[in-house]
Amino acid sequence: MITKGMVHLFTGEGRGKTSAALGTAIRAAGYGLKVFVLFFMKGIHPGGEYSSFQTLGVDFKVFGRPDFYGPSDIRDEDLKLGREALKASVDAITGGRYDLVVLDEINTAAAWNLIETADVLKLIDSKPPGVELILTGRYASQLIIDKADYATELVSTKHPFDRGAPAREGIDY
Repeated sequence: MITKGMVHLFTGEGRGKTSAALGTAIRAAGYGLKVFVLFFMKGIHPGGEYSSFQTLGVDFKVFGRPDFYGPSDIRDEDLKLGREALKASVDAITGGRYDLVVLDEINTAAAWNLIETADVLKLIDSKPPGVELILTGRYASQLIIDKADYATELVSTKHPFDRGAPAREGIDY
């Protein structure tokens, strides 16, 4: 059981934000902590982390269209899903069921105005002492960075995408 939960932030242009968060989630589950992972802006794709979560007993919810692309592709449906994801985040953090909550891509959702940065700050403030919270996504507001206990900015110095290599199933997604 966690007595002094902290807030972790993984942001930046580099690869590995979600991977770092999910690595912590796997570790926590392995130690018997109850873990919840919520995905902003990502639709369900078969396999991958979703299959692993079922095996590990990690609860998760996905709020996004499988074909969501980016800030030029925002539809009313995405705004609705953003609001639903925010509500589910509050429930997961304050509901007393979880020791660790991961909010994947919440920073990007705020930067793209699917949710408000002020709501993310309220979410952090609502966190009970016994909950560890991880926030991921590019474009984290300085206000969110300042609230976090851990803040890591991932920087890419080299990536196969730069050479035109496609994303690889099981490795990059």
